Amino acid sequence: MMFFTQAVDEALSWAMARDPRIVVFGEDVPLLRRNLLVRFGPERVRGTPISESAFVGAAVAAAMAGLRPVVEVYMVDFLGVCMDALLNHASKVAAFSGGGWSAPLVLRVPCGGGYGDGGQHEQALWGWLAHIPGLTVLVPSTPADAGSLMLAAVQHDGPVLFLEHKLLSETWIEFLGSGARSTVGFDIPAEGARGFVPRRWNPLPIGKAVLRRQGRDAVIVSVGVGVHRALQAASALERQGISAGVLDLRTVSPLDRPAICEAADSSGRLLVVDEDYQSFGLSGEVCAVALEAGIEFKYARVCTQTTIPYARHLEDETLPNAERICRGVRRLMI
Repeated sequence: MMFFTQAVDEALSWAMARDPRIVVFGEDVPLLRRNLLVRFGPERVRGTPISESAFVGAAVAAAMAGLRPVVEVYMVDFLGVCMDALLNHASKVAAFSGGGWSAPLVLRVPCGGGYGDGGQHEQALWGWLAHIPGLTVLVPSTPADAGSLMLAAVQHDGPVLFLEHKLLSETWIEFLGSGARSTVGFDIPAEGARGFVPRRWNPLPIGKAVLRRQGRDAVIVSVGVGVHRALQAASALERQGISAGVLDLRTVSPLDRPAICEAADSSGRLLVVDEDYQSFGLSGEVCAVALEAGIEFKYARVCTQTTIPYARHLEDETLPNAERICRGVRRLMI
């Protein structure tokens, strides 16, 4: 058994021991990754000033020069500060150079809400990032997948966004539960924050979904924390006589199109649970994949539809939860 962040760090440590090109840097990295600092030293594990444009830009250049940087940005919301490096440089260098150059870097970024930090600190944004050609976007839901996907990310020959939901990260959970937040409760999926991991780390194939639960009446599709919300809802629906499966995409870009089509075709009903914004995002893309394959099915989605509010009771109504998912599946059954 291993915690989510612990699994990522262990897989990264395993990879760093075998590939001297991997370096880790970002805000507070010597503190957050002190285990890596102790093992690999300050030349390979570095702290940076609070300037996302500077250190993400440096990571793109370092990757083009032959290193494989793993760069930590404190929250996914702050990628807005350094978006030029991703949108106009890292994502395009391979295409513009005819494959002559590449930018094999990993951005390791916490994301997601559910703890009362408002719309500038709790966004998901994987749909926004996956919209950009050339970027790979990974969103694991379990410690085993997190470690294996990090290994795949550092071996990938292009820019990768590795998004870790804060409610799965023991580091973030410990931070959020301190000080003034000691009286605040969070809906933390226990099976996501801690779970079994392989004895030896091996990379998972990027773009390969996994069916977490079989279901004959409908299939719920999600990533990250949404997978655990979906599993919770599926258990509740089973007590109501509805059999719902759960498909964990694991990768937002590239999508596992065959798995999506199989889910839509096998049950005839598809519900997408997406903590990212509904408009122009992952939920619509999943639907389009199945429709373009000529599959006839019923479709619904449970997403974040507006700016995430600070007030906890309003936040709970805004983000996807098990109750909203159950309602969505029941509507599909009509």
